[in-house]
Amino acid sequence: MTTDSIVFGAAGFVGRSLVAELLSRGRRVAAAVRGPGERLTSWLAAQEVDTAGLTVVTADITAPGLGLADTEGLEAVRDVYNAAARFAFGLSVEEARRANVTGALNVTDWAAARPGLRRLVHISGYRVSGGVADYRAEGAYEASKREADAAVRIRARELGVPLTIVNPSTVVGPGQFIGLASLVEDLWRGRLPALPGGPEVFLPVVESGYFARFMAAVPEHEETEGRAYWVLDDDTPDLPELVALVAGHLGVPAPRRTVPVGLLRRLPRALTGVDPETLSFMSGDRYDTAPALAFAERAGLRMPPAGEVLRSWADGLVGSRFGAAAPPRGPYGFQDVAGSRTWVTGERESPEYVMLHGLPLDAGSWEEVGDRLAVPVLAADLPGLGRSAPARSLDGWTAALMAPVRTRPVLVGHSFGCGPVLRYARANPGRVAAVVLVAPAFLQPPSGWLPRSRAAVPALRRMSGARLGERLGVPADAVADLRRPGAARRVVEAMRAAHSGRSELRRVLDQVMEGSGVPVTIVTGSADPLAVDVPATLVEGAGHYPQLTHPRELAAALRAAGGPARPEPLRSARG
Repeated sequence: MTTDSIVFGAAGFVGRSLVAELLSRGRRVAAAVRGPGERLTSWLAAQEVDTAGLTVVTADITAPGLGLADTEGLEAVRDVYNAAARFAFGLSVEEARRANVTGALNVTDWAAARPGLRRLVHISGYRVSGGVADYRAEGAYEASKREADAAVRIRARELGVPLTIVNPSTVVGPGQFIGLASLVEDLWRGRLPALPGGPEVFLPVVESGYFARFMAAVPEHEETEGRAYWVLDDDTPDLPELVALVAGHLGVPAPRRTVPVGLLRRLPRALTGVDPETLSFMSGDRYDTAPALAFAERAGLRMPPAGEVLRSWADGLVGSRFGAAAPPRGPYGFQDVAGSRTWVTGERESPEYVMLHGLPLDAGSWEEVGDRLAVPVLAADLPGLGRSAPARSLDGWTAALMAPVRTRPVLVGHSFGCGPVLRYARANPGRVAAVVLVAPAFLQPPSGWLPRSRAAVPALRRMSGARLGERLGVPADAVADLRRPGAARRVVEAMRAAHSGRSELRRVLDQVMEGSGVPVTIVTGSADPLAVDVPATLVEGAGHYPQLTHPRELAAALRAAGGPARPEPLRSARG
């Protein structure tokens, strides 16, 4: 299949969004990648992109000729996009120049040999246009990008290559975990006591989808030939306001102090935790975006509001644990529930199941069960636990979570989550189809499967992650948030409250079972027995966390408890 467009660096964050956009426009695209193409094709499949017009080719931009041949169907290429670059701090000069300078020139030379070339679009950087590269002062990455910006212009002029340069600021969107994302991670984890730079630092962003649409449109307009465009959102808040916006969305405190860049340069990195190469970005400089905005207007492009972009990006960062895990499937993000910034996943208005987790887990513990149910499911991190901020009242929070729900769902609680489920069902029996209690701790021996003493807080923090996951028999990412400030303390406090409220919950259970008309099913693992003689569905071989170890069996128990009778999709079971 002949192609009309080729994207170098197609498997990267920017490149893959561009490939998706070109394919959506009906273009025949060659995606040039250095290694196997599965990473790109699996990402495109997850985005439900039609790849009928896609060809994946192997290329090495650091080699003359790029390792490509016209026999691969590339003789008809009209538009060449260079999204390939080495974006990292701490590179050696040789590493940075090989990818970012030599590679860019090799792409320019290859483009010059295309008989039907319409445009070479070179992706540069917003702080590298003009000036002489200073590797000692700027660092290898920024200096190499500055050198490449000038070198590509000169080479294109010498070879008569129709060139357009785009100078984007920080491109944000799902899967972007470099640069500004590190600052957001420090904010989220309570490691940002002060902001680097002064109050007028401007770190502009541009949304990845908009940037891809901008690049795709460039070769289609003759006026863009020979031009360079700064592509960024002028409405991006200055850094203190940006961090405050993200902090408010995440429900964490924003730092109130700033540290001048000059002082950061003099302090040792071991003390500040700041990479010296990032300091040149801590600037109040503004950029001439008028040409880019004028072109976007003519091309019918609209930049999404910066606040919405930043909030959505922050949701993606937290949902993927800043690149350490796959993001949740389906809708997810922070919402306001009873004044608490709450992490919510799934269907907020028409779920058929509403699921509340136990300790020390979060809403992600239900994901495999929800997949097997194959109906709309709503799950949320309980207030003060997982990723959610504390709330004044757990029962008030539960009522607020249920307020938008228009269905009569099955309420499912695990362990500690059984309490709010039962109390809501007692107060609102007409809004509940059934109740399922999974491993209800208040009906089990007080075996101390998690410590309840305040003295256990530091131990719990130290054990979080792989060690705690191994001890509880759950994946490490299920307890990943326990190192966040206050998280371990709130888990211990919840354990103490649950232990002291065992008798009260037994009375609530009796009231729901005897007078509400709401069916109640109890499910427990065979290795996690109850201390009372009540009917229960056993999950053979399961312990306290059947949703993690036996999701298929638990999903079957939930369907039998009163959910809709629907066939289970064929999926591989874990456990």
